[in-house]
Amino acid sequence: MKAIFSTELTMMVPFHDVDSMGITWHGNYLRYFEVARCKLLDELGYNYRQMMHSGYAWPIVDTQLKYVKSSTFDQHLIVHAAIVEWENRLKINYHIRDAETGQRITKGYTIQAAVEIETEELCFVTPAVFRQKILPLLEEGQLKQELAAELGNQ
Repeated sequence: MKAIFSTELTMMVPFHDVDSMGITWHGNYLRYFEVARCKLLDELGYNYRQMMHSGYAWPIVDTQLKYVKSSTFDQHLIVHAAIVEWENRLKINYHIRDAETGQRITKGYTIQAAVEIETEELCFVTPAVFRQKILPLLEEGQLKQELAAELGNQ
């Protein structure tokens, strides 16, 4: 899937993230995904605080990880996050690679769905506030024109 918007960050595996063998504990990769996701949403201009203020929560409803290779204490990693779906859900793909060699360590995705905070109802269509954030990032074409027209009528 083609990325609509992406970011990446460099990090070092801290001592408290590894097990007694010096290998990164598998659950920490979800946290690395979350750090990259927060950076991505900050850069998009719709972070978790802005989501709450707009009346929507975006819980993760599905996640997948594929462990390719272990990482270890003090290893420098590049964590890449990219929005690949946004129309009815928010799907973000991730890959983590070794900063020195470029070798893939882990890959995966998260899927989030909008929930209206006041009613606690799941939104089956992405709220207009998010669509307004994504509109400038879309390539010129029919989808961008349709979305712009739809947002203009609201």
